[in-house]
Order: sequence, then C-alpha cells, then structure tokens
Amino acid sequence: MEHTLATVSGTCDARFETVRSALEERLESGEELGASLYVDIDGEAVVDLWGGYRDVSHSEPWTRDTLTNVWSTTKAVTSLAALVLVERGLLDVHAPVSAYWPEFGANGKESVLVRHVLSHTSGVSGWEKPCRLQDIYRSREAAARLAEQAPWWEPGTASGYHGLNYGHLVGELVRRTTGHSLRSFVATELAGPLGADFQIGAQPAVWNRIADLVPPPVDPHALDSLDPESPMYKTLTSPLAGPDVVSTEGWRRAEIGAANGHGTAAGIARLLSVVSRGGTVDGQRLLSPETIELIFEEQACGVDLVIGLPMRWGIGFALPGTETFPYVPQGRRCFWGGWGGSVVCMDLERRMTLSYTMNKMGAGVVGSDRTEAYVAAVFDAVGAV
Repeated sequence: MEHTLATVSGTCDARFETVRSALEERLESGEELGASLYVDIDGEAVVDLWGGYRDVSHSEPWTRDTLTNVWSTTKAVTSLAALVLVERGLLDVHAPVSAYWPEFGANGKESVLVRHVLSHTSGVSGWEKPCRLQDIYRSREAAARLAEQAPWWEPGTASGYHGLNYGHLVGELVRRTTGHSLRSFVATELAGPLGADFQIGAQPAVWNRIADLVPPPVDPHALDSLDPESPMYKTLTSPLAGPDVVSTEGWRRAEIGAANGHGTAAGIARLLSVVSRGGTVDGQRLLSPETIELIFEEQACGVDLVIGLPMRWGIGFALPGTETFPYVPQGRRCFWGGWGGSVVCMDLERRMTLSYTMNKMGAGVVGSDRTEAYVAAVFDAVGAV
C-alpha cells in the first residue's frame, strides 16, 4: 500500500530544529508511526511538535490532542500526586506505610517506609501468584492483597521496579489520607486545575482520540531462563500484561496508576513542569522547594532486581548517573518513562520539562533508540552536558 509521507506539524524555536529533524527522519523512515514531542521552558512551549498517524493503516493523522496509553510514564504523575500530599502535610516519606494503612504492616512489612514505596525499594514489587490481569482492575482488593504479602527482599536494601502495582500502593495511601481515589485526585487536584490533558485510565468520552498501539518485537522465550522465585520473574508474570491489553474496555476503565495513564505530550509536560518550575505553575503553588528536594534524596543505586539494569532512584523518580541512561546529563534532573519509549524529564537547572509520546513501541526494557535520540537532541540544543 502506498502512503503519503508523514509530515511534522506544530512549532519549535530555531535552536531546536535538530529536534524537529530527528522526529521527521524517524517518521519518514517508518521507525516512528505517530508521535508528539513537547518541551516547556519556564512556561514557554519551545517545542510543540507532532506528526505521523494514529493508526496502522495510515488513514488517521496524528494530531496535537491524540492520546496514548503511556504505560509507566503514568508513574511520574502518580509520584507527583504523592509529593502534593507531602506538601499538604498529609504524608511523610520517612513514616511507615502502616501509619496510614495499618493492614500493610502485616507479614514483616512494619519497617516499610513511604519512601521505600516511592523508590521501588519496598520489597513488594508485584502480587503473589495466582494473579490475573482482571484481579488488578479491582483496585482496593488488589491493594489489600499487597498488604497481606511478605516482602520479596529486605525492604530498603535494593530496588526492584514496582511494574504494575506502584499505583495500587500509592493509590491506597492517597485514599487513606484524602478519601479520594488516585484517579479522582489526579483529575481534581492536578490535571483539572492545570488544564492538563491527562487521566488515569480513559473515560469513554476520549476513546475516539486514543491512538492504536503497535507492540514491539517480543521474544516469546525471554522469561524462560529466569528463576521462577526471583523478584524479576514474579513481578513480570503476576500478572502478565501484553501490549494488546491497552485497547480493551477493562484496561481503560481500570485505575492502574503504574501503567494506564492516557495523555498527550503537552499534558504530561504541563503536569510535571510543577517540578521543573519550582513547584508553582501560573500562580498555582503545588509544591515547595523543600518538598521538591526530596526527589533528589538517593534511595537506591545499583542493579535493579526487576529491571536487571543499573538504576539510581530518588523519591518518586529516577535520577541520572548510570550507564542505563547516558543521554540524561547529570545534575538536578529527574525523569521516568514508559514501556515502548514514552518519557518525561525534568531539568530543574533550566526550569525545563520535556515529554515524548508515541504509538509504535520500541524494543528494550527502558526507553528506546528514539527516546535517546530526542532527549539527547533537546539537551544538546540547550547546551547541557
């Protein structure tokens, strides 16, 4: 089938032309199907680009308001919600989780602190088997199961990525301290006031804006060599969530604060610019510099027990400084991304926030070659080293 070349729409400052070129090249080569890139510097949109197609048949152009399921980039918004609770005095990162959620102290977890959950070091990185995908759609029941479990390693001693359950853990803390679900809190306290196009799950009213997701190449035997008792195997298989799940009604209606956020690049950048801009966006103060500083308190640095790569975790976000993310320069920067390549990165030195969303998933555990190309191009453009 013959297709017209994907064109890039939107605007960018002259110094970011290399970013536009990087997007154009990957759309034209077919490496990218549809994508958006957004860079905010202190409230100014210096890059607001989009292009390609929402669907595999190349019949529906990608537009500025095209939504995608951004997988674990959702965790950045969930972390922001937790920090807002800290700011309001409702949550203390150094307090035990059981101080807010007494049931969580069962089975050897009385020493698990809030900061352990926010830095993937709690020892509770997934559900004990058997656990089906449908089981985690019932948020409170799934959270109660986590509260009953014993940790899979000594809490606080290492990180093990909380792949699908991060939002259940943080979400229960949100509920216990505010009475609201995580989805409701994000909608009414973050996305709504900031006018950000992002939601956890996806309301039926926006389903017509959601792009088709193209799965990455998958090795069907990738898990075969893993120890079934390892945190990596247990986290990745209980439950096992394939890329095709995102188009189902059950997934879209669920509240999975680790993985089913739907947003635009502009919407995600708008939310996380709260961190980059010192806690205040357009006169709305959500965080203080003191609360933001918590992000940079290193909680773990070493090979992550679930990701299997060197990771450096602060409170709520990954920090630069490992060979896993050489394209994020060291300094006052924090970030996280989603399966397939989406990412949000905050540069506090420049009050800069960059976000990338796409629908053709790249291979790899964290990020993709495209993620690296775009992020590196942005930092090159602003002279960050």
